[in-house]
Formats: sequence, C-alpha cells, structure tokens
Amino acid sequence: MSAPAAIEVTNLSKTYDTVDAVKNLSLTVQHGEIFGLLGPNGAGKSTTLRILITTLSPTTGTATILGHDVVKEADTVRRLIGYVAQERAIDRFLTGREHLLLLADLYHLKKDEALARIETLLKLVNLEEHADRVAKGYSGGMKRKLDIACGLLPNPKILFLDEPTLGLDVQSRLNIWDHVRKLKEQGMTIVMTTNYLDEADQLCDRIAIIDRGEIRAIGSPKDLKASLGGDGIWLTLSDATPEALEQLTTALQGLPFVRGIRPRENGLDIRVDGPEKALPAIMETTNKIGCLLDGIEYHRPRLDDVFVAHTGRSLTNEPAPPEA
Repeated sequence: MSAPAAIEVTNLSKTYDTVDAVKNLSLTVQHGEIFGLLGPNGAGKSTTLRILITTLSPTTGTATILGHDVVKEADTVRRLIGYVAQERAIDRFLTGREHLLLLADLYHLKKDEALARIETLLKLVNLEEHADRVAKGYSGGMKRKLDIACGLLPNPKILFLDEPTLGLDVQSRLNIWDHVRKLKEQGMTIVMTTNYLDEADQLCDRIAIIDRGEIRAIGSPKDLKASLGGDGIWLTLSDATPEALEQLTTALQGLPFVRGIRPRENGLDIRVDGPEKALPAIMETTNKIGCLLDGIEYHRPRLDDVFVAHTGRSLTNEPAPPEA
C-alpha cells in the first residue's frame, strides 16, 4: 500500500451564515513540493489554510495531513506541522534568541535539543549576528525571517506560510524566497498563500488558483501558462465601445494565426501563434475597419493571463507598501 499524500482535501466547504468562504474545494499536495494557493484577498486562501492547521473546522468535506484527519486527529496533525501566520507574532522587547527559547519551552523541547535546533535555525535564516538584539530594532524582513524560524522550531513535516512576503521590500522578499527554496531542498513540504503573481511563478511547483472560494485551475505555472495556447497581444482602442470591440473581434477571428480573443479593459487580449506574422496581419485588419489604437503590447503567457482566463478579471499584483 502506497504512503498517503502529504495533504488530501476532498469537497471542503466553509460557510459563515450565508457566505460561502470556501466552496467544494478538492486538492492533493505531494511530498516535497511547494504548493501555492493564489488569489486576491478574500478568495478563501487563508480560510483553507486555517482549516488545514486545525484552527478552523470545515462546514462539510474532509482534509488529511499525512493521512491524519484535521478534525478527528487534530492533536496529531498539530505535531506534524509548522505555521507562519500573516500577522506577525513578534514581541518587540525580546531578542530573536529569546523568542525561540520561549517557544522551545512551550514545545517541551529538551534543553540540549532546543539550543542545537535554535542555532541551526538562526543560521538557516541568516539571523546569527542579530540573534541577541531586541526585535524592535529588526527590519520587516528580519522579523519575517524570525517568524519562519519560529514556525520551523518543532521540526515540522509540513510548513504552512500565509502570505510570507506581504508588505516587505523587494530585497527582503527575494531573501525570503531563498530561504523557502532551501527548505524545499531539504525535502520539506510547503504550502503557501500569496496574491503575488511573481512569487507563485518563481517559488511554486504547482498552484491552485482560487477565486470566490472556488478552485478555478490547478497545475504548474509552466503548464497553466502553456494551456492558454499562444502568446498574447493586447490592443488598446481609442474608442473601445461595445460595437467597436465586437466589430474588431469578428474581423480578427478569421485570421489564421489567431487562436483566441478575449475582451479586456479598453481593448482586446488576442492569443496568437507566431507573433512575427500575426502582428502585421492584426495591424492591417485594424486599419481596414477604421479602429484607432492607443496602444499595442506583446507578451509571453503570464500567470495574470491565466487568472483572467479562469476568473474573468485580473489579479492585482501591486506589492503592499514596505514596512518601515
């Protein structure tokens, strides 16, 4: 009999009064992969995570961690996982080392084991030189590294990260990515939520696109982008009336290099084979029917294109303001 998947979720739902935060969600996470839950705020990512870490009970459906039910065997599940919350749990008057020592007591780790584990984790997240500074002097990135070290202290089999780089500056985000990659290299299974497209693309082996509590698509970033079928050309019209968009769509659909057309704000998103041949033909057709263009942009398939294709809207990818 084969070993159970790292995580198995079947028909999971969570309802608050009349609001469905998560609706009939099913997914499998394999051992040793980084699995991302990608979606906007309020999509159901954090609700799903809270169910998996046993702090929230589902309304219907089941979820298992390494074969253990998150409701019926919650105590066992908690011993197998680590969790880094979106909201930081840092006491500004304690040093980094004191945070870890306090947690080691709460986990009932033996003194020698705790000290050795703390030194290993401080080295892993590059906080060795800052371990004995009080946390109020830490940057946002350093605080996040300490959060991750705290989540790793019990030596979990699976680590859950809720928006691990939210609000960090670019360099701090890249540093956190490096630490997450190191954990994967060590064989750890990681589940993370994010609304950053570049983060999902760079870090995750597979992602589930979640919108309004439902999974819209699951796959590797590469496969999801390839599923769009072709490169993208964005046309922005000077006068993007419904009639003008319909007329241009009809005219372009007959071109041999066009594989698909979707409306977008003030224009069209066109999927093409061979942009070198498609672009001149698109421009010629646009001119023939008298459409005036404000802009034209070519790009390879992106995760935001995937999100639009499955949800009908774009996922805002502006990073939150960095911490002071």
